[in-house]
Amino acid sequence: MRYDEGCLAAHALNLVGDRWALLVVRELMFAPKRFQMIRAGLPGVTASVLTGRLAQLAQAGVVDHDERSSIYALTDAGRGLLPVLEALCQWALMVPGHDPARFISPSALMISMGVNLVPDLAEGRRARAGFDFGGEAFEMQLDKGRLRTNPVSEPDAPFLLKGSGNTMAVAVYGSTPLPMLAAKGVVGVEGDVAAAAEFVSLFRLDRGK
Repeated sequence: MRYDEGCLAAHALNLVGDRWALLVVRELMFAPKRFQMIRAGLPGVTASVLTGRLAQLAQAGVVDHDERSSIYALTDAGRGLLPVLEALCQWALMVPGHDPARFISPSALMISMGVNLVPDLAEGRRARAGFDFGGEAFEMQLDKGRLRTNPVSEPDAPFLLKGSGNTMAVAVYGSTPLPMLAAKGVVGVEGDVAAAAEFVSLFRLDRGK
């Protein structure tokens, strides 16, 4: 233990406070994955450090490891960390230094979109969106202001956005209209382009704009 305290926050940090630990949880938040797929979402981590973090999280009861299939998955306790990740995203919006040009994993973008949906714009709306990142794909369901994200093998939605985490973030949060980004090849858009443009307009990093 790093913190010999009775504080609940200290107890939580003893379990998930090591570097990379919460980001490993982030990468497993939507679906179980094998080691290399987790690592693909964390390009700055070494194999040995990731192995250590996964072992620590398993010991803490946050991650399950099926040795037969070599798949890692979050436990109920691990999935319970989603509000923690969302709160960290919200807090990060209030402090300087965020660089969106750095690597953004698909899971990171999906979590951030849940945080940055503008309630006033989303109220009463219903929509279904598909996202294809190459190695991962998701569907988002917006229903009366609530957003639900699910991993899928092939999205089935009125429109599909295709790209990397970073290019998709440009489409969602940037100021350039989605049709123009598609025309320039920054992102791919299939299906109802107008509906896709309307959907991404519901998300903002800077709520003051």
